[in-house]
Amino acid sequence: MRPYELSLTAAADAIRAGLLSPVELVDSVLDRVERLEPRLNAYATVTAERARRAAREAADDAAAGRLRGPLHGIPMGLKDLIDVAGVATTASSRVRADHRARADSTVAARLTASGAVLVGKTHTHEFAYGLTTPQTRNAWDTGRVAGGSSGGSAVAVAAGTAAFALGTDTGGSIRVPAALNGVVGLKPTYGLVPRHGVTSLSWSLDHVGPLTRTVEDQALVLAVLAGHDPRDPASMAFPARDHRPGAAEDLTGLRVGVPRNYYFEHVDAEVEAAVRRAVDRLEALGARLVEVEIPMTRYIQATQWGLMVPEATTAYHERTLRAAPELYQTDVRTLLEAGELMPAGDYLRAQRSRTLMRREWARMLEEVDVIAAPTVPATAVPSGQETITWPDGTVEAVSDAYVRLSAPANLTGVPSLSVPVGHDTAGLPIGMQLLGRPLGEGVLLRVGHAYERTRPVRELAPAA
Repeated sequence: MRPYELSLTAAADAIRAGLLSPVELVDSVLDRVERLEPRLNAYATVTAERARRAAREAADDAAAGRLRGPLHGIPMGLKDLIDVAGVATTASSRVRADHRARADSTVAARLTASGAVLVGKTHTHEFAYGLTTPQTRNAWDTGRVAGGSSGGSAVAVAAGTAAFALGTDTGGSIRVPAALNGVVGLKPTYGLVPRHGVTSLSWSLDHVGPLTRTVEDQALVLAVLAGHDPRDPASMAFPARDHRPGAAEDLTGLRVGVPRNYYFEHVDAEVEAAVRRAVDRLEALGARLVEVEIPMTRYIQATQWGLMVPEATTAYHERTLRAAPELYQTDVRTLLEAGELMPAGDYLRAQRSRTLMRREWARMLEEVDVIAAPTVPATAVPSGQETITWPDGTVEAVSDAYVRLSAPANLTGVPSLSVPVGHDTAGLPIGMQLLGRPLGEGVLLRVGHAYERTRPVRELAPAA
């Protein structure tokens, strides 16, 4: 097995045992980047020389017995919203074409301190305001969308051009591309991972989280990222927790909620079948299936857009939008202009709706330990496709379809983990979403890992 094919956990074990040098691993990944980037365009910036220097330092430290932890010498990608001192943070936009960060974001600083090696900054849908990342191509089929907005991060992990990557998630932007590219994506509990130094889309909905090849890898990255930072007003002083899922496959006594409404409505038949098979596998591992009713479903999308649209405009773009609107892509500019027109009353009503929704979800989650559902209702659509037509004749915008099932976790702040559960007949990945109580990441990782251990080892996406 070539070094770039190793999962984060396997690479960390090999480095710790002295069987793999960080230089060998990083060189292998950079060679892969050079070969695949012309086809995939996952990276906005590749920091090859910086990576090679960091790999040599990591190798010297490893030789001297100075390992900093399981991320020591591991190559990573960071979404191009996440500041790294001296490196461009363009948000994949002409608006910030010349921007260079002056200081590290909190998450970048923590990862660097842990010994992780930056390969580059991954593409985002412009300013994270979209669900397709149109400039990046899907790692399983380059004629299809990568998903967004963290499309570059998901594609890099799926193709082996990063061992792990960070994304951001405002309405599904980690989990959607994770599902469409067959990798694992985690949106943590709101406030668990600090956002200082990360360009905001919508401050009350934004989350930072990892994309990895395995659930076990997730726990290693989350252990480094989580923790209070007073520079992020939403950051909470949560007690430290061990999120490692362990080796046990037995889920006896665990209650898995299966939605009777919303999550399986207007869902592709192959997606539904794959997710229901995965749920049955959880039951075979000892879990008890419990039907649940998702509350306030008619208000979910209206509340998501009612919060995100005005916050996106006022958080960052108000001045630039008026000074140089031509620098924005048309789809993003249209949404930002809509944010200027939204009445304050609508925003306040969305706030009220979210408060009620959080209360009702807390009650529902008293009945179960996790909820299992599709991550997205359809696999990756062809690039340029704008709508999905469901069998009953309903026509839905692709962006609305992709955000529909992921938005509830952003509105309520609960953690959500997307894990691969198979492929459709076209060979495209399908994702299952596990949702839990606030600070319940450990339970989600345990369930995801138990499921993952029953499946054959996944190969990298067929990008080569």
